Amino acid sequence: MKKVILTAVALLVSVVLFAGCQAEKGGSAKGKSEKVQITVSAAASLKDVLAELSSVYEKDHPNVSIKFNFGSSGALQQQIEQGAPADLFFSAAEDKFNRVVNQGLIDKKDTVKLVENSLVLIVPKGKNQHVNSFKDLAEGKIEKLAVGKPESVPAGKYAKETLTNLDVWSKVQSKIVYCKDVRQVLSYIETGNADAGIVYRTDALSSDQVETVETAKSDLHTPIVYPLGIVKNTKHREQSEEFYQFLQSDQAVKAMEKYGFKKG
Repeated sequence: MKKVILTAVALLVSVVLFAGCQAEKGGSAKGKSEKVQITVSAAASLKDVLAELSSVYEKDHPNVSIKFNFGSSGALQQQIEQGAPADLFFSAAEDKFNRVVNQGLIDKKDTVKLVENSLVLIVPKGKNQHVNSFKDLAEGKIEKLAVGKPESVPAGKYAKETLTNLDVWSKVQSKIVYCKDVRQVLSYIETGNADAGIVYRTDALSSDQVETVETAKSDLHTPIVYPLGIVKNTKHREQSEEFYQFLQSDQAVKAMEKYGFKKG
């Protein structure tokens, strides 16, 4: 009888241990399959190329999901300063980016000047606006000029610098329609809500509904540099660093060049 009881106890212990091992294996597998989402606050002008690159990256990293928060660099800077969730910041302006760095929200060693861009004047495709240059904007040939808000939209700031240096800014202020970001400027030209607009070269290349009439000379505005950095309080440091490195790879840079960016 005692032998039977001991055998039963041994069997019960074996069952419990086996069940525990299986549960541990199951828990481990679940942990491995759980996705990590990282958030990238990025300038609106990067929307198309980052959508392509994230799709490629997620195929090779099935446990990572990339979420984007697109907007003007000034608005994104303020959001990060106010504690909005962000793992990386990809800005279209060094001054907005440097403010975040100077406040200690991004470590200098976790930054890189990745790509550059150009500023162009665009009009609706196929419509003769008699506008062939930035200087033409002062001659009454258009009624509405779409420009990003200079205070928060880097493209708007570069536009103001360009027009000021050409002695045009003061002559066109009554015609200006201010936009929340560079993609809204592009949309206004595509839909005919403005007669001309100032955007990045990359934005103009993304649309078959607009045409570029002039590219601003580089000495007319602050250099258009796109810095990238890892936000210090990221909760997913490893995954953020890996995507940060991927965006600097030859594959990623070549994709950016395809969309009209220049390597920094």
